[in-house]
Amino acid sequence: TSATSGSSSRSSPPPASAFGRIPAVVDAAISPNGQRVAILGGRSDQRMVSIATIDQPNLPVMSLGDVEGVSVRWAGDDHVLARVAYWETTGPRADYRFERNISITTDAKPAARLLDNDITSMYLTGQPVLGITQGQPARALVLGLAENSGASAGNDTRIQRKGESGVVRALWKVDPANGDGQLIERGTNDTASWDVDLAGQARIRLDVDEINHRFAVFGRPNGKGPWTSVYRGGSFESRRNYYGWSEPDDVIYLMTDKGLVKKSLADGAVSPLGQTGGGLSPWLIWDQHRNTAVGIGSGGERPTYEWLDPEVGAAAGVLVRAFKGQTVGLEGWSRDRTRFLARVAGPNAPGVWYLYDRPRKEVSPLGEEYPELKGAQLGVTRWITYKARDGLEIPAYLTLPPGAQPGAKLPLIVYPHGGPKSRDTFDFDYIAQFLASRGYAVLQPQFRGSWGFGRDFEDAGKGEWGGKMQTDLIDGVAALAASHDVDPKRVCIVGASFGGYSALAGASLYPDAYRCAASIAGVSDLGLLIVERGRTYGREGAVTDELRDDLGAASREKLAAHSPARHADAVRAPILLIHGDKDTVVPIEQSRRMAEQLKAAGKPHELIVLEGENHYLTKAANRTRTLEALEQFLAKNLPVTP
Repeated sequence: TSATSGSSSRSSPPPASAFGRIPAVVDAAISPNGQRVAILGGRSDQRMVSIATIDQPNLPVMSLGDVEGVSVRWAGDDHVLARVAYWETTGPRADYRFERNISITTDAKPAARLLDNDITSMYLTGQPVLGITQGQPARALVLGLAENSGASAGNDTRIQRKGESGVVRALWKVDPANGDGQLIERGTNDTASWDVDLAGQARIRLDVDEINHRFAVFGRPNGKGPWTSVYRGGSFESRRNYYGWSEPDDVIYLMTDKGLVKKSLADGAVSPLGQTGGGLSPWLIWDQHRNTAVGIGSGGERPTYEWLDPEVGAAAGVLVRAFKGQTVGLEGWSRDRTRFLARVAGPNAPGVWYLYDRPRKEVSPLGEEYPELKGAQLGVTRWITYKARDGLEIPAYLTLPPGAQPGAKLPLIVYPHGGPKSRDTFDFDYIAQFLASRGYAVLQPQFRGSWGFGRDFEDAGKGEWGGKMQTDLIDGVAALAASHDVDPKRVCIVGASFGGYSALAGASLYPDAYRCAASIAGVSDLGLLIVERGRTYGREGAVTDELRDDLGAASREKLAAHSPARHADAVRAPILLIHGDKDTVVPIEQSRRMAEQLKAAGKPHELIVLEGENHYLTKAANRTRTLEALEQFLAKNLPVTP
């Protein structure tokens, strides 16, 4: 029976499958000429690309099959690039997730897979499209690989580099009609990527030093001559200070202590970008047709925008007024800016995609992400802040079930986000709303270390994975004690990824805090996590190094002290573990180790293995199974009616 079986004040909530479906629209893109819209979506188990010709009834559809659909974009007006992900097994144990771009014609026929003519590039798991040339015929600029050459190939004078792999990152110009690529730029051992202009030339090169992991930006002023240094960061993390390159004024965008600035490639002159200061962490809205930023977004509870381009800002303003109270994201527009794509959503409003025709002043729906939830009662979300025990102000979203009465003393689910370098947003969260639909209040704290609230707030999380980041969650429960809407004595914790770690840390390191804990793809042993990252990215690699830094360069003793699997004997609450067996971000060994330790300590637990599933639960059947398992676990250990 449902956990809401005691409630007769409203009809039965939607089934778990309505929340667990893969969105019916994952992405959409409008052609440069504004004549067609490509939509990536379809049924949960049958991904497809449909290509709508505006003002005409035909809607050709190409089936992609049971793959993970990632994104779509146009390469000129004649081809759509659909990015899909799939798995390949190499050797007895290693599973790799590959992303590739499939070129599709406007009548929804497959044209080619990009860069299939280059054997070397097949070994790169991702395939970022860095740009599309303007003019006919359009070409895609694709990140691939090339054989190393020159001094750095084998006789590098830096001893650490000897035995270096014989390939480097490379920039390829690819014909979307046949997928064939032409090598146009070969990187160094340190090169990570490029920014390209609309003519298809590499104008910015992004490097990460292989030995000290420092990030650097090199440029070609006016597109000519050798690479020159434009910016050097002092660390791997400093890559986040780089926001992109603007073609019209030949500047790079950088984040500094004084906010966002423009730095000229020609003379190094620095000037402010917009009015945004150094407070909340901003992001840029980009115009792919002009290769420049047109707006700056930032915000706490919900996004706010400063428009650098009045024409785009005016279109956004029309949509914001039309959809008051929701988040309106501009997802693209035609080259002449007469037609715009927008995604509109909110915490209790699943995403809907719209086409805005500016001359006609018409807004037309293109598709709903969760069609089975149309008309369903959903939870109501509000923004709160509370003080952590050391005085730091912590923001949070609190969602109450649909139709909740004031003073209902509801059971509470603490639902921390993953990352931890991430944040929750003013958007639909299928797990939060599912839990609310079953009668639970849901707290989503933006604990210290979360992104989006300024660099000082982020840095406050370093070394605090098992410490203050966890007490921030517990302090949120304490802050709600004065509220009669929730019952602070009836609380469970549920989370995925780092949120799953928080659930396990809550149950093992703070055993009095929660009645039960559910971890989805969570970490249980921090030392093992470092070993796993080292296996994937190299023991001295930048990603592994950054993880060590996030953990506060912790000693073995501190890693053990903050590892839930090492404290299974302290656990008092029942624990649910859910993990995909193809998770390459947090391998399933993390949940298996926790289950072994709980079993050895005689603690109640359950481990559910999701077959063929990765870290992000990209199969609808596995999402639905996860939600149903959560519902049963909570109904048993935290019933809505006490």
